[in-house]
Amino acid sequence: MGQHNPSIRDEALALLRGGTTNRVVAELLNVPRGTIGWWLHEDRKRRGVEYVQATDCPVCTGRDVDRVAYAYLLGLYLGDGHIIAKPKQNHLSIFCGETWAGLIDEAESAMRRVMPMPRTGRRHRSGCVEVKSYTKHWTCVFPQHGPGKKHERRIILEPWQQEIVDAHPWDFIRGLIHSDGCRNMNWTTRMVGGVRKRYEYPRYWFTNVSDDIRELYTDTLDKLGIEWTHCTRAGKKYNISVARRASVALMDAHVGPKY
Repeated sequence: MGQHNPSIRDEALALLRGGTTNRVVAELLNVPRGTIGWWLHEDRKRRGVEYVQATDCPVCTGRDVDRVAYAYLLGLYLGDGHIIAKPKQNHLSIFCGETWAGLIDEAESAMRRVMPMPRTGRRHRSGCVEVKSYTKHWTCVFPQHGPGKKHERRIILEPWQQEIVDAHPWDFIRGLIHSDGCRNMNWTTRMVGGVRKRYEYPRYWFTNVSDDIRELYTDTLDKLGIEWTHCTRAGKKYNISVARRASVALMDAHVGPKY
């Protein structure tokens, strides 16, 4: 760091104090970002300025949140999402099947629409893509975060969350289906004129181990007039089915298959 001309350092600090980001200053002056960060750290310490990371968290700042994006992201989080909250690691992760490019893009877009400031990224894993957004404030936005697995603790929406879900129920349902659900074709047979014929029909499935999350799903379906049934397997009511023609038509109009 000592090899840089003092005038470069002074110019960098002037830009940083004016609000220019470390990355932009580093690119503008052709100085490593680590060096820029160190200069800024030393400058703050010398001036006695306490660093407070900027945030656009709607809970902490009181700003209006994109409610449509939030309802959808809430569904994704309750399904296949989790939050890492450690002293040096804070991020929201949503896991998407690697073949669903549209879902991956939409998950990242929803994160950015809810909180534009945090950095986002993607990590490719075996058979899936982990979409991530880095900020400790995701625990503010999703107060359902806590120790252990979601199905091992109570999942109850805060009043402000329920208000958003009530206003945008289809976006919430869409997020749940895109995370822990699917649209597929079922079939059955019946006798017609003495001949057994095969019939196929579409069905929406939602599978989640948490009783609370399944109840949030079915309560919202009830408000939307969607008929559903429990499908018990091995004595567990983890599967919710929507198969009635009129209900499937509504789901097709507002949710649709993963893509």
